[in-house]
Amino acid sequence: MEENRSFFARLKEGLTKTRDQISQGLNAVFTASEIDDDFYEELEEILIMGDVGVHATEEIIERLKAHVKEAHLKKPEECRSYLTESIREQMQTADNAYEFENRTSIVLVVGVNGVGKTTSIGKLALMLKNQGKSVIVAAADTFRAGAVEQLNVWAKRADVPIIKGVEGQDPSSVIYDALNAFKARKADVLLCDTAGRLHNKKNLMEELKKMNRIIDRECPDVYRETLVVLDGATGQNALNQAREFHAATNVDGVILTKMDGSGKGGIAIVIESELHIPIKYIGVGEAVEDLQKFDADNFVNALFAVNEEEKRC
Repeated sequence: MEENRSFFARLKEGLTKTRDQISQGLNAVFTASEIDDDFYEELEEILIMGDVGVHATEEIIERLKAHVKEAHLKKPEECRSYLTESIREQMQTADNAYEFENRTSIVLVVGVNGVGKTTSIGKLALMLKNQGKSVIVAAADTFRAGAVEQLNVWAKRADVPIIKGVEGQDPSSVIYDALNAFKARKADVLLCDTAGRLHNKKNLMEELKKMNRIIDRECPDVYRETLVVLDGATGQNALNQAREFHAATNVDGVILTKMDGSGKGGIAIVIESELHIPIKYIGVGEAVEDLQKFDADNFVNALFAVNEEEKRC
């Protein structure tokens, strides 16, 4: 429990810039005298400025308008709790979101260079190892200098085996070797680091398709998961990256990193709203414990400065 509180405190601190931007505006708009067009326009502007995004903001406003009409609300202050609760409900993770943790699974982790992909894989490997799972990591990001060695360091830290090639090697050949080791050792989870050259999009996407074909051939009955790692500080760029990877490889979930001081905290809402891809893990720092499963309640409370009294309403 202490660890969870500590993580929430770090998350809350990391979202300070976004929260200040949003909550100060909300405090002003909710003290308006009536619910009218000006109220909705000001609220819309506050959310967009908080990097919630145009599409997501429009959806939030439409849901609020429908609730105001249905509940016969008269005062802006009466809208506050519904606003946060509707966002909280939208961002709840499905009961089966972590199914891969409970089954023999192969997990492809994708993401552009610099988002914290390799580090996230190392943390996830340790998290699964601590759950009693037998984990293997595959260092198939063979074109980024230092990526293989970086994952090797994390594999040692997590005390899990690593299958790796040499720099410049065909990534799919590393995946092939990793699959053989995965089957031979009867491991629970294979975590695969993949290349992140989104600027060379065609080659990267073809590479991912090739990896998937090899997995289909070698392990056709094994549960599959694809997670995209996104840098939360990059805002709309993160959304664009998620969209590109989702189009190429059907992403199942998001690992949102670097939420430790960004002014772009609203991007989590945007991803859920526009792409309907769940945020599964969130990171707020470099330490192992700074990657945790996403908790919609904690996130919304941290982002909108919801206090205990408001949560009971």
